[in-house]
Amino acid sequence: MGQGQADLALQTLRECAQNGEWLCLKNLHLVTSWLPVLEKELNTLHPQPNFRLWLTTEVHPNFTPILLQSSLKITYEAPPGLKKNLLRTYESWTPEQINKKGNLARAHSLFCLAWFHAVCQERRNYIPQGWTKFYEFSLSDLRAGFDIIDGLFEGSKDFQWEFVHGLFENAIYGGRVDNYFDMRVLRSYLEQLFNSRLIGSLNARGKKMSTFPCSISLPNSCSILDYRNIIESLPEDDKPDFFGLPANIARSSQRIISSQVISQLRILSRSVTAGCKFDREIWSTELSPILNLWKKLNQNSNLIHQKVSPPAEQQGSPILSFITLEQFNAIRLVQSVHQSLASLSKVIRGTSLLSSEVQRLASALLNQKCPVMWQSKWEGPEDPLQYLRSLVARALAIQNWVEKAEKQKLLSDTLDLSELFHPDTFLNALRQETARVMRCSVDSLKFTASWKGRIQEGKLQVKISGLQLEGCSFDGNRLTENLHDSPSVSSVLPCYMAWIPQVLNY
Repeated sequence: MGQGQADLALQTLRECAQNGEWLCLKNLHLVTSWLPVLEKELNTLHPQPNFRLWLTTEVHPNFTPILLQSSLKITYEAPPGLKKNLLRTYESWTPEQINKKGNLARAHSLFCLAWFHAVCQERRNYIPQGWTKFYEFSLSDLRAGFDIIDGLFEGSKDFQWEFVHGLFENAIYGGRVDNYFDMRVLRSYLEQLFNSRLIGSLNARGKKMSTFPCSISLPNSCSILDYRNIIESLPEDDKPDFFGLPANIARSSQRIISSQVISQLRILSRSVTAGCKFDREIWSTELSPILNLWKKLNQNSNLIHQKVSPPAEQQGSPILSFITLEQFNAIRLVQSVHQSLASLSKVIRGTSLLSSEVQRLASALLNQKCPVMWQSKWEGPEDPLQYLRSLVARALAIQNWVEKAEKQKLLSDTLDLSELFHPDTFLNALRQETARVMRCSVDSLKFTASWKGRIQEGKLQVKISGLQLEGCSFDGNRLTENLHDSPSVSSVLPCYMAWIPQVLNY
């Protein structure tokens, strides 16, 4: 559908209904505004018994629900896995497309393109370790990539792979990526797969001088059957090294998926109307664990009653200023959360009227989501119970940081950055204070860490503990690749961190 096909579709629909034939209308998501016309036509039809109408569409928010409800629905989802992805690509390509002009380098480039497209799509199964988010890599990207490769070999024999890298990175696949670290991964794939050492580099005996990633040998042929045979020889289950991921990535992925399933099951177990309207019995039953936890967390502390004044502007230590501000914000956040939960408790007990703010708070908590009013002040865990535990634990830990900072003993002690709400700001405060001590600009300093003892060039340094590493293990001397049964996260030994002068080469 689309491009003025509506009238032709209606005419063909009437003919097929009258003759008892089958008709398939494809891509209805492109013509959602025309769907009411189709509904009226279907209501006026008097079809033969053998008539069948097939409709295909992608998910679309404006697709008419009446048409959906009157149809038998079949959902098709492409089978996961790198092998299946490659097979779909080569099934969409013809032998003539692969064997064009008998150019071996071109055939190899197309296989690299199919591999690159499959890796980009299947890596989405390992969010957030694979990509940080779900990117809509689609067939349109593959087609655009094919056109670039095809046009590349239409020109002169001497070409620069940097041209392909630039178009793929900035216009096609990279145009969907908005994260710096994801862009580094994408760039690494492009450099690994599209280069003169891998494609079109044959020695005197006609053998490849560089092997394809994952120990795959590309055929010395332009036959599409040879490439399909290579794909058929791949395992059904993806190996982590296909994506350059650690061997134990499946454990991390399974843990994340399990937590998501559990969260969804909790939501499904609740009444559908629980978050839509006020029901004192449902609210009391479902929200009591959160209210009781908050009461328990604050039993032995005075955070909710502690009075603190905003820190005054001072020209003293940047580190002390940061710690003081961190304490003020922590206590203010604790008291803000307490006030919102107290209002919720009063509504449940019937001593206060329901407001729109309390309604939004309760709806989020009933759906196992952290309220927006909390997350706007500190982006903590998404689970409300974990958020409350982390909030109180950090607020209490900040009190110790303030005491040590006031006694000027903070930098001489081993610190845990997970006790802070904004650890990156602490490291920046350390940078500012180092610049003051060394009487230099902050731009002339670089960050360094050492597991072999104190840093000689560091005028101010801190010993940091509680660091954790994902993707490999580190014993203080060398990195070790994870095995398939390695824990998903491993602890790292304490290290010294400092800001030291940069060595500038002119």
